[in-house]
Amino acid sequence: MTVYAQVRTSADALQSTIRLASLTDFLQTQHAKACAIVNQSLHGLLPFAKAMKQAGIHAVYGVEVNIALPNEQQVSCIFYAENNEGYQNLLKLSSAAQTQQYIRWHWLSRYIKGCLLHMSQPTLQSVEALFDAYSSKLYVSTDDEQVMDYCEKNAIPLLASREARYLYHDDAFSYEIAQKIAGVESEVTQDYRMLTAEEYGAFPIIWRQNTEQLLMRCQVTLSFTKHMPKFPLQEGQSTTEVLRQQAQQGLQKRLPQVSKEYYQRLEYELQVICNMGYADYFLIVADFMQYARQQKIVTGPGRGSSASSLVAYALCITEVDPLKYGLLFERFLNPERVSLPDIDIDFVDAKRQQIIQYVAKRYGKNYVAQISTSNTLAMRAAAREVARAMGFEAEQLQHIASLLPAQATQLQEAYQQNANLRSYVAQSESHQQWWQTACKLEGLPRTGSIHAAGIVLAPIPIVEVAPIQNGAEDLYATQWPMQEVEEAGLLKIDFLGLRNLTMLAQMRWLYEREYGQVLPLYHIPLDDEKTYALLQQGDTTGVFQLESQGMREALRLIKPTHFLDIVAINALYRPGPMDFIPQYARRKNNAEPVRMPHPNLAPILQETYGIIVYQEQIMQVATTFAGMTVGEADLLRRAVSKKDGVQLAKMQQQFINGAQQKKYDMAVAEQIFSLIMRFANYGFVKSHAVAYSLISYQLAYIKANHPAIFYAALLTNAIGDTTKTLRLLQEARTKGLQIKAPSINHSERYYTAHDHTITVGLSAIKQVPKKWVEQLIQQRKQTGPYQNIFDLAIKLTGEAMNEKALTLLIKAGALDDFGQTRATLLETVSAARQHAITHRKDITITIEEAEQFIFYVPKYHKVPPLPMTDVLAYEREALGYYISEHPLQHLRTQHYIGVSDDWYQAIPGTRVKWLAMVQQVKVLRTKKGEQMAFIEAEDEYHTISITVFPQVFRTLQEPPPIATLLYVEGVVEQRQGKVQLQAKQLRVIPS
Repeated sequence: MTVYAQVRTSADALQSTIRLASLTDFLQTQHAKACAIVNQSLHGLLPFAKAMKQAGIHAVYGVEVNIALPNEQQVSCIFYAENNEGYQNLLKLSSAAQTQQYIRWHWLSRYIKGCLLHMSQPTLQSVEALFDAYSSKLYVSTDDEQVMDYCEKNAIPLLASREARYLYHDDAFSYEIAQKIAGVESEVTQDYRMLTAEEYGAFPIIWRQNTEQLLMRCQVTLSFTKHMPKFPLQEGQSTTEVLRQQAQQGLQKRLPQVSKEYYQRLEYELQVICNMGYADYFLIVADFMQYARQQKIVTGPGRGSSASSLVAYALCITEVDPLKYGLLFERFLNPERVSLPDIDIDFVDAKRQQIIQYVAKRYGKNYVAQISTSNTLAMRAAAREVARAMGFEAEQLQHIASLLPAQATQLQEAYQQNANLRSYVAQSESHQQWWQTACKLEGLPRTGSIHAAGIVLAPIPIVEVAPIQNGAEDLYATQWPMQEVEEAGLLKIDFLGLRNLTMLAQMRWLYEREYGQVLPLYHIPLDDEKTYALLQQGDTTGVFQLESQGMREALRLIKPTHFLDIVAINALYRPGPMDFIPQYARRKNNAEPVRMPHPNLAPILQETYGIIVYQEQIMQVATTFAGMTVGEADLLRRAVSKKDGVQLAKMQQQFINGAQQKKYDMAVAEQIFSLIMRFANYGFVKSHAVAYSLISYQLAYIKANHPAIFYAALLTNAIGDTTKTLRLLQEARTKGLQIKAPSINHSERYYTAHDHTITVGLSAIKQVPKKWVEQLIQQRKQTGPYQNIFDLAIKLTGEAMNEKALTLLIKAGALDDFGQTRATLLETVSAARQHAITHRKDITITIEEAEQFIFYVPKYHKVPPLPMTDVLAYEREALGYYISEHPLQHLRTQHYIGVSDDWYQAIPGTRVKWLAMVQQVKVLRTKKGEQMAFIEAEDEYHTISITVFPQVFRTLQEPPPIATLLYVEGVVEQRQGKVQLQAKQLRVIPS
């Protein structure tokens, strides 16, 4: 019987090309009895276990690690789990090797219990060292005569084993390329293919018997239980009592005057949570949410189905009152379908890691871990990296990239779609070899990384459940990815970063800076007229979830007047349900009568005008018509969405029987069940829609009522993106907001707002170091406003006087506070730095000490002012846009009155006139050999591509130079979502 003791799988990134599906096929054709996985970590162990079980092959779990012998020499050894205790030690061995690089000799006595040891191709000295300490556990595979003799003399079992890293001889080249992609440049000389049963039979029989005996000696039963984390309590307390107390107190604090219905719902939820064993989980989440509030970190109102929990609302985990919005707790936790709770939390991007660090410190580093993921060789990466490893030139790499269709996701798909790719592959043997190799390596794990949001938390050290490795930010990470970690019974918590919360946090800071009080985000009125007027106009740039053109059209169509309209729009605007948007709009605006599928559904569907929008409505229909419990209704919803035929048939019969018991006839029951079947796939989670619509509303409210604050935050978020910044500046100006140049004495790092004015932040100035800006502002706060450029230089010190950065500040207008022209300031920069070097070279000299020896202040080097064209050019260089004025403004007001500056809103096909400045010109020839051009041009507000066909291009004597002013008449076009112009007339305006 054939057995394989030394197989490495592709889960060992780029160290093997053996995929599990191919491995099981190979093992079955060789009638293999057992197979051992021996990767350098435990990546891939659980999928391997499943695959072997399905194939009916005995699975053995091993790991190859380096151990340090007593003489400190490191040798590679394979440890196999002989039993369940050995499996537990295998987790620790792999974790220690991954976090400490190798296993210390004195650790072995702890880790080797329940394990067997295999040395492959060892030295005699290393065998002797391990034999002396662990003779009963040691096995050896070798072709070294001296080592064989020693093993036979000392009764050390020899194995019929050879390391396998690829399946067949034809895979050797692919493996070698994988090694090169991994950075291993040395030539692969060893044969790492899997042996066939016939080849395996060539080993001495005693070796084969030893190998089979070794593998069959390894009997591990993988069984996992839930490992719910524990919340730290004082002695004598119980989690159920603490949770009940905190929930009741929290509800009373949130809603002092509430009906009996709230306390009944709270008690019901508490019973379900505690009976399912999740009380600790709720306390843990409530605890880190409380920490976030104490640190003034903006958190989201809720996410997913967890927003339907009143307990979560009472504990301030969420900000959604579920009874107010008709949200069903069973959509989150169903007592009739036991599953792990899933409370995902949104945080400000930049603060997410701070919360994770708090959790790690609160519960202990060994009990908290990030989750690993694998980056695979996707289609383009596989094609590119294989070509590079094979020595293809850079031009070939670019050509290969151009042959892969944008819409294709796999190499074979690309091959079918592109005839040019097929021709390229057929051109030569090297191209064919490249193609075959890329196809073999496509999809293999390439590198490891860390899951962006998830962490696991356990009541015992993570290493007792799953292997770990070093993660980010001084945390551990599981070696297993998310799905396998959850299979092992660990609870995952997602700490998600949401960019819009970052903007809300910025707006809150600007509001407090302006008004001296905190903006109560979750207490703003939900019936603000200005907000709904803004939404009805589709004026939603920067408003979460409502920015797209389709969303704007939906808003203009529906004309929301109530918060629930926003919730419905967010739920409906998806493929499929969006077909109901026009009907929703007509019914809301009394252009069409509201028709209910059945009169008894009116209480459920009246808020959505007779249209089923939410999953919760489907569940309510099932409870109303068929008398199902809410838990059963949730099972029905899941069965429909998962297209579970067996469960659906069972649930349909239950529904019809229940409907008949409630005196509905068969036809009505079948009609309503058909309605459920139709809408279950369309229905959206209402709790999630309500929660995220709160963020949408908050942003719309701030935009409508505090526009300067709103745009200042958006502009801060757009720093580095000139196109986005230009668009926001244009929109802000159309709303009557003034944009002020950056100021050395008034600007903060980011954009700030006061009344109807936005002041540019110092960080918006290009190529100015972040730390230098922070130093400028910190010094100003300590010693007051800078009086002049020489005062600035002294306070910064000669060492920190960055001439390049200061020059950019001058060009942006940030030193206009000093009352000198920008030309004079630019001429004086070097003198100011020399002044600082002379009197205060570095921070070892205090400002007071320096000032004692300053007997005169140098004078500015006066020069004539810069012409306006230079002033504007410098502003654009430093900021990416103009502050003083735009070069086109004078032309438009004096010579081209009536030329449109907002034509980009016109529908495609409209003929417009435009003034613009040339930014880039690309001239090319048509198939007929005629010249045409694509011109990138801009006005104050937008950068637009102009297509100039040969007939129009011939009217130009030469391509317009950069910075040339153009008069354009053309037709509006829209391509790939971008507005463009097709020029019909083009004229260069003399400067």
